[in-house]
Amino acid sequence: MTVEELYANLIDAWNRRDAAAFEALFILDGDLVGFDGSQAHGQGAIGEHLREIFGEHPTPKYVYSLTGVTQISTDVAIVRAIAGMVPPGKTDLDPQFNAVHRLTAVHRGGVYRVALFHNTPARLDRRPQDVAAMTATLRAAMAGA
Repeated sequence: MTVEELYANLIDAWNRRDAAAFEALFILDGDLVGFDGSQAHGQGAIGEHLREIFGEHPTPKYVYSLTGVTQISTDVAIVRAIAGMVPPGKTDLDPQFNAVHRLTAVHRGGVYRVALFHNTPARLDRRPQDVAAMTATLRAAMAGA
């Protein structure tokens, strides 16, 4: 599995609301930083955090566009992406949920796994043109999916 596929599988697990599949993509002592700044350390804590989120309310689905991969070493890579969310019952992105994603992957046991997934809101203060451009990129990715 490539690091791009790892990221795609992570997003797919979120979109399916599958906490077990999401946490299984992490190394045992992986880290998650959520959209609201919540933090979880370790597979079990990550899974529990997501089970709470999925159990408390319907979650929007992610749409994403990869913006690059940096291969740090033969065993470490960073995936860069932008993401948006389509709220439940809607068919279009809500730009207030646009985000910047960073995923640090490590190659262990013959496969890439997530060491860190960081989800940062992309408010882009005082730059509405940048929000519009990001949203347009994500809408194009959504149309191509």
